[in-house]
Amino acid sequence: MGDTKNGAENLKHRQILLVEDNVDDELLTLRALKKNRVGNGIFVVRDGAEALDWIFATGPYAQRDTSILPAVVLLDLKLPKIDGLEVLRRIRADARTALLPVVILTSSNMEEDVARSYKLGANSFVRKPVDFEGFIKAIHELGLYWLIINEPPPQGPAK
Repeated sequence: MGDTKNGAENLKHRQILLVEDNVDDELLTLRALKKNRVGNGIFVVRDGAEALDWIFATGPYAQRDTSILPAVVLLDLKLPKIDGLEVLRRIRADARTALLPVVILTSSNMEEDVARSYKLGANSFVRKPVDFEGFIKAIHELGLYWLIINEPPPQGPAK
């Protein structure tokens, strides 16, 4: 593992894309990230269509620099317009984003959702804890792992 100073410096340049339609869950996630000192570089989109526009720099995000991808996408499953599983399928189907880390962060307790998420290429499946302290701990561990410990995939098309 790299030293903590370099890890903290790298954290400043790594981004999170939060795909969440529930305002309460969004605020709770943002609060938990801030409490765990992961407050910069968080982009929030509220439905599956907006997530795909952001990731692929289309629609209102057409001017976004596509060479900069988030370190991780925190993706809810139950989204308006395009559901989370379809968003995941489209991310994995495109060579530019096939390796993009995607963590399903959902309140779903359906085993079918877990199986389908992994089958479509999710890197992780995390059920949102019901209590705030459990949620804070889960977000802390997600941030620590995906932003500091995990070695991100190379940018650009998968070889």
